[in-house]
Amino acid sequence: MAGTGESWLVWALLSATFAALTAIFAKVGIENVNSDFATFIRTIVILFAAGGMVYATGHWQSPSTVSPKTWLFLLLSGLATAASWICYFRALKIGPAGQVAPIDKLSVVLVAVFAFAFLGERYSALNWVGIALIAGGAVLVALP
Repeated sequence: MAGTGESWLVWALLSATFAALTAIFAKVGIENVNSDFATFIRTIVILFAAGGMVYATGHWQSPSTVSPKTWLFLLLSGLATAASWICYFRALKIGPAGQVAPIDKLSVVLVAVFAFAFLGERYSALNWVGIALIAGGAVLVALP
């Protein structure tokens, strides 16, 4: 929990809710437009929304105060996000949202595996069972 009494769980649940709405809105929105162009429009909206949030909260900081390591990893994160969005919108363009979204959520499983392998995060046997169930559930939900 953050020092202000905010819970990461509340923010994570809000994130999941907005991610679900993203799939539904995007599926309708890309109906008559190229998926790459749709991703471009979405990115512009996100740029303005994030800029507005930084302005509204007063959290702007000079880019020179950001370390080179932070710049590198934020750049890599941005590139991975771009690749993810491009792939996601292409998948939504040609597939049903109810099948695309669960496969996209295999990212939960991949995060656990990557966090274990690269960040040294450790999970209990019960956690690994949960990770396997998420993987199996995503595949089962995505079956035609």
